[in-house]
Amino acid sequence: MMNAKQLYDILAKVQEPKGYFFNKDTEKVFELLEGLLVNKERYGYMCCPCRLAADNREYDTDIICPCIYREPDVAEYGSCYCNLYVSSFEPDRHFAAILILSLSECSRQSLQRG
Repeated sequence: MMNAKQLYDILAKVQEPKGYFFNKDTEKVFELLEGLLVNKERYGYMCCPCRLAADNREYDTDIICPCIYREPDVAEYGSCYCNLYVSSFEPDRHFAAILILSLSECSRQSLQRG
């Protein structure tokens, strides 16, 4: 079975030429990579560990990493939702993106409860 370091090396080699880099917070990155590997073992595919999977590959195609949301999120916020992939190594920009995404999620939950 593949480990997180091996997955990191494979994904970095494929994604960096496309302009997607791993977050500089390697502890967070390796936690997310471990989550991808757990999901691969659990579901048979690497769905995003930050999203709820349905255990149905056809239904979950949008959240299989790299998910379909990565490109627009990285373009708009500088990082994907889980902050695994970033557009470059600009920590302040990525912190702002996380804050914006977190605040928008809190607002959405408040509106749903309201």
